[in-house]
Amino acid sequence: MMVHGGAGTLSRADRDPRFAAALQEGIRAALELGRGILARGGSAIDTVEACAACLEDDALFNAGRGSALNEDGRVECDAGIMDGRVLAAGAVAAVRGIANPIRLARKLMDDGEHVLLAGDGALRFAQRCGILTRPDGYFVTGVRQQELQRARARGRSSGHPPGDPSPQGTIGAIARDRYGHLAAATSTGGTVNKRLGRVGDSPIVGAGFYADDATCAVSATGHGEDLLRGLIAGTIAAAIEFRGLDAAAAVEFGIRRLRARFAGQGGVICIDAHGRCAAGTTTPHLVHGWIEHGGDAVCAL
Repeated sequence: MMVHGGAGTLSRADRDPRFAAALQEGIRAALELGRGILARGGSAIDTVEACAACLEDDALFNAGRGSALNEDGRVECDAGIMDGRVLAAGAVAAVRGIANPIRLARKLMDDGEHVLLAGDGALRFAQRCGILTRPDGYFVTGVRQQELQRARARGRSSGHPPGDPSPQGTIGAIARDRYGHLAAATSTGGTVNKRLGRVGDSPIVGAGFYADDATCAVSATGHGEDLLRGLIAGTIAAAIEFRGLDAAAAVEFGIRRLRARFAGQGGVICIDAHGRCAAGTTTPHLVHGWIEHGGDAVCAL
């Protein structure tokens, strides 16, 4: 299994080793949670949901609590999840007040009627399902308020990828269970100072996430507009299916295309149908970790 906590430039981590250690601790906590589920015979889809929710609860990452703030100073989240066993998917976009957007996406997937709900419609569905909600103040942190102030002072256009790493700290999880089934999940608060209602790649099948037992599971992170235009997750899956590439070669192909065609800022994690793990990024850093073939948890920045 693999998880990630965003792609970008970790200047703050370079200056403060404690921050880098905290990022790795968050990644490791999600990995160990996932290890336990898989060791008990749990499914890949349950594993990625739990790992993503764990990272959503960690205010260091840009998903759930601690998400980046939009132009109104509020949190709007996107999330998506996919079960490679049956190609089922669920996603939510521009939702407010949902403690764990990935759990809402899972409920939508299991419901089966729709793949993507946004805004008020997603909130109404959450109420029907009894999904945990929180007041606005639960999601907002001092760090995110300072980031928004800096973005406003620079006159940064809404949705532009921030220079600091944490607003790009989209989270994701992918897993392969003992039965060979694959799953993927991605969750984000989006970009700092984004326009009200902006939706990035994270809740879009084939852009922010993808899973198919026949090919791979992928979760993406970075500048959502680049990843949307590049359909990065679907590109990697197609490279495996139609070019016969393994995870590492397919990720290299997808990242090279993202850089060449779109000058895109982003990174991905991938597990192929044989359980081979790979990661790649166009940015200086990709916060991620993995457990391969029952080995130790490994974290990397």
